[in-house]
Amino acid sequence: MNRILIAEDESRIAAFIEKGLRSHGFTTAIAGDAESATQMALDSAFDLLILDIGLPGKSGLEVLEELRGQGEKLPVIILTARDDIQDKVTGFEAGADDYLTKPFRFEELLVRIKARLRNHSNQAADEIVLKMRSVTLDLRSRKVKVGTETIELPAREFTLAETFFRHPGQVLSREQLLDRVWGYNYDPGSNIVDVYVGYLRKKLGSDLIETVRGMGYRLKV
Repeated sequence: MNRILIAEDESRIAAFIEKGLRSHGFTTAIAGDAESATQMALDSAFDLLILDIGLPGKSGLEVLEELRGQGEKLPVIILTARDDIQDKVTGFEAGADDYLTKPFRFEELLVRIKARLRNHSNQAADEIVLKMRSVTLDLRSRKVKVGTETIELPAREFTLAETFFRHPGQVLSREQLLDRVWGYNYDPGSNIVDVYVGYLRKKLGSDLIETVRGMGYRLKV
């Protein structure tokens, strides 16, 4: 299930988008200003950001530039009431993946979301080696190198490690990790995530994955 962040200060539009997305099986969250949009995009594992240009605090373009400046690669679709070609050029130069002018039909937004998610998924699939500090994950051979030492992780541990490596610096809650690694059949009150994080710390380095109290875990960058 894809998680989408809606950065939109007009509650009516935000609710309209959220209702449509949830009816199509997406999980959503809403940020009503620039500061919360930036923090939520950086701290949580979203798969796509719908970003309004006219946010309180600072513009959506400034938010986008900050996210890209910190290495955040999630797809971003910009929403704006302006249909000026220079605005579009500026948006793409700042790192936007797509651009939609208000007013718009939800069906058009949905098509663009699916296209961006598909492209992003294909790009991620093309990455066969993920690296953080001295740890390297080879997605093809399913082997891991810690420095010069090659180790093999059981399937579940490797999938958990890959999940962290695909979202460096982002806080992943236990519920998100259960969903992505184990699926929906596990009791959300289970400590299985904590146990497996412990396994990874022993094998990959005790300081690689940090606990964010009350929120989950994060791969340190």
